[in-house]
Amino acid sequence: MSTQSADAPAAGTPAAPPVKCVVWDLDNTLWSGVLLEDAEVTVRPGMAEAVRELDARGVLQSVASRNDPATATARLERAGLAGYFLVPRIGWGAKSESVRRIAADLNLGLDAFLFVDDDPFEREEVSGALPAVRTAEITGPHDVAALLARADLTPAVVTGDGARRRLMYQAEQRRSAAEEDFAGTPQEFLAGLGMRLAVRRAGPGDLARAEELTVRTHQLNATGYTYSHDELDALRSSDRHVLLVVDLADRFGDYGTVGLVLLEGDAPAGRETCWTLKLLLVSCRVMARGIGAVLLGHVIARSRERGVRLRGEFVPTDRNRMMLVSYRFAGFALAEERADGVAVYEYRAAPGAAAVPAVPDHLTMTSHL
Repeated sequence: MSTQSADAPAAGTPAAPPVKCVVWDLDNTLWSGVLLEDAEVTVRPGMAEAVRELDARGVLQSVASRNDPATATARLERAGLAGYFLVPRIGWGAKSESVRRIAADLNLGLDAFLFVDDDPFEREEVSGALPAVRTAEITGPHDVAALLARADLTPAVVTGDGARRRLMYQAEQRRSAAEEDFAGTPQEFLAGLGMRLAVRRAGPGDLARAEELTVRTHQLNATGYTYSHDELDALRSSDRHVLLVVDLADRFGDYGTVGLVLLEGDAPAGRETCWTLKLLLVSCRVMARGIGAVLLGHVIARSRERGVRLRGEFVPTDRNRMMLVSYRFAGFALAEERADGVAVYEYRAAPGAAAVPAVPDHLTMTSHL
């Protein structure tokens, strides 16, 4: 398979970042022939299987095709493939503009995209307008196999959230459409979502997603610490640490695992007098749902119930000031500034404060903390 990319790494340079979305051409790429000349075009051998395999790996997919939208969509539906493609762009404009709009709709950077087209002119048009987008051609079954073997399309580990990534995006599209059409207040919309938050101890199957969250989450991450799979596994098993994962769902579907909490005790569990939040992060995907404040409030409540002091580490970055605001708003005050640049805040309950901060009415929570 031949590939073209303005940002393809030369020998000895770091590997390209993972492809998060493949954008397919249709005529003479996904199927053989031109749809407007032959309504019975057939899907190329191995292509349907390739689409399903990429979906199972957690790679999103879309379409950029010069075609009649209704006719092309109907053919994709007959092939059983339409549901795999998010925000398809089918029309008569430049394919670079289609890819640009897909990236905007999915809120992904252009360097996360691979554009697949049989026509060298179309690949060059996309590369010229969008140099960060990688390109590839499909001319036969050997190219399909080579595509699936690409390192940037082969994640080392497919997490549960990764395998459901398309479904979660589709749920978010339905959610966003409902919110846009909703005539009431934002609070009333939240009340109707039926949000369910689960805070649970991390198990072995959660560690790949937990590692991913520490690497990817920037705005709603109090420290920016990153942990490897093995480090998280050791912390999960430690008698002085509690590693929690946070799952969220509502009536539209799963958000997946959206948060991570790491608590460190000053003594083994049951004898500690102080908890320190080493890590508190929430995926930016749920920023508007107020989950960060709910999660912090829940940890405060549990610490007060158990009679232990609660501290939280904070390491400023250029993007996480919101987490400092959350600490301060929840009642944390600066207790220590360490030489390594870590600021330690301690929760200090206001006089007469309720023993357990209330969970908002629009949210149902279960917890194993």
